[in-house]
Amino acid sequence: MTKRTVVISGASGLIGTALWAALKQRGDTVVRLVRRAAVGPDEISWDPVAGTIDAGRLEGCHAIVHLAGAGIGDKRWSESYRRVLGESRTSSTSLLARTIEGLANKPSVFLSGSAIGYYGNVPTGDVIETSPAGEGFLAQLCVDWEAAAAPIAAAGVRLAFLRTGIVLTPKGGALKKQLPLFKLGVGGQMGNGRQAISWISLDDEVGAIQHLLDSAQAGPVNLTAPNPVTNAAFTKELGNALRRPTFMTVPAFAPRLLLGRQMADALLFEGARVLPQALTESGYEFRHPTLAQAFAAMFER
Repeated sequence: MTKRTVVISGASGLIGTALWAALKQRGDTVVRLVRRAAVGPDEISWDPVAGTIDAGRLEGCHAIVHLAGAGIGDKRWSESYRRVLGESRTSSTSLLARTIEGLANKPSVFLSGSAIGYYGNVPTGDVIETSPAGEGFLAQLCVDWEAAAAPIAAAGVRLAFLRTGIVLTPKGGALKKQLPLFKLGVGGQMGNGRQAISWISLDDEVGAIQHLLDSAQAGPVNLTAPNPVTNAAFTKELGNALRRPTFMTVPAFAPRLLLGRQMADALLFEGARVLPQALTESGYEFRHPTLAQAFAAMFER
């Protein structure tokens, strides 16, 4: 396997941290984009808000994995925070696109963050990469995010969009927030439990990104496990893994009061059965294709 120099934005986040470690372990040179003065050869300074970056340090890098963006579930979706969510993605992506266009030695591949929110709420049927964009805030956010990266492909760089599902790990994200309640035996399904959950283990998220760095795949790629589940099935499987009851049902009005209707519905009560067709056809083999396997690996006793 060819060793390469990989630049990562969002390297301090949940996925970025795990990816950094995995790439280092396999022998790649990994450089992080940081929003402060760079310290050492493994950092490059940038400021997406100001539109500045140390472009010369990107000359000759083999790949860029762009994961930066404000957290979708970190704050209530006020009007101002919705702007932060959008601008943190489009401004950073546009800055990288402009910079790459001006490089004499461009990277061979650019993996751009995105999400399965692109498809919106799809109550029935399966969704693949050729499925259309949905409606709503998250869908438009993803559409704009991907559009900001389009000049990268026009510049001759292989561009793939990482349409990531719910990344499962006890170390962070949605699962970490759920675990305390489920461990106490008071976890339960959201509403009627029929909404789809398209998930992927953190190990497979990182493995898939490494696979895409090495493959020739371009365009949208769904980073989800091949076996999406309903919220009810997810709840039952998590309870089984933790050996705790899951009799509770969380009514929709409670999260809507706490988070606001738009955020609560998009994150908790809506979903889509998103399948990883492009990833599977490109030869990726999942470590945890089923939820039971993923939870068994996470909660080994």
